[in-house]
Amino acid sequence: MIYYKNMAHEQLWLECAQKLTTVIQQIIEFAKMVPGFMKLSQDDQIVLLKAGSFELAVLRMSRYLDLQQNCVLYGDTLLPQEAFYTTDTAEMKLVSCVFELARSIAELKLTETELALYSAAVLLSPDRPGLKCLGDINRLSQAVIRALRSELDRNHVTPIKGDVTVCDAILAKISQLREISLLHMDALAKFKRSQPHLEFPALHKELFSVDS
Repeated sequence: MIYYKNMAHEQLWLECAQKLTTVIQQIIEFAKMVPGFMKLSQDDQIVLLKAGSFELAVLRMSRYLDLQQNCVLYGDTLLPQEAFYTTDTAEMKLVSCVFELARSIAELKLTETELALYSAAVLLSPDRPGLKCLGDINRLSQAVIRALRSELDRNHVTPIKGDVTVCDAILAKISQLREISLLHMDALAKFKRSQPHLEFPALHKELFSVDS
């Protein structure tokens, strides 16, 4: 914890970028296994991955949270969200929002199958700007959401609150994921403007290209 708190601002960014890049490599492999994804045009695959990678990384993070201690398993260390705080308010907001959303997903105790279907639903969002074959993506998206709803309705019979089902709750979180993704891009763009000399991992630069 002290090690990360004392880490230089740029070093913390690069450290997190490296970890994120490792997760994104896994996300790309996951995407390849989503039925129908590899049949989409390469352009659409790239659009979906660029738009959805950070969001899927946040979902994946929910698996590494210790809800009792409110910590995340980062490498081989359990770290509280404060370990990732910097003096930049935009970055602090990003960290807080990421932890809050990942925690809210973790609390739902989704199975691996449910989380995979949810991740696929987020990945196959047909409203991403720049997509071309919308018909194909819409069909895939609807099929995944049907499978997700079926899986969740079978495993989570009791509504969360009132008549709100687990499926309703997680589909409603997609807009929050979008907002967090935008926060990430804004914080990254700001950081890169302040540190233009820093070299990020190649895959990170490719997926999160910002105008510096």
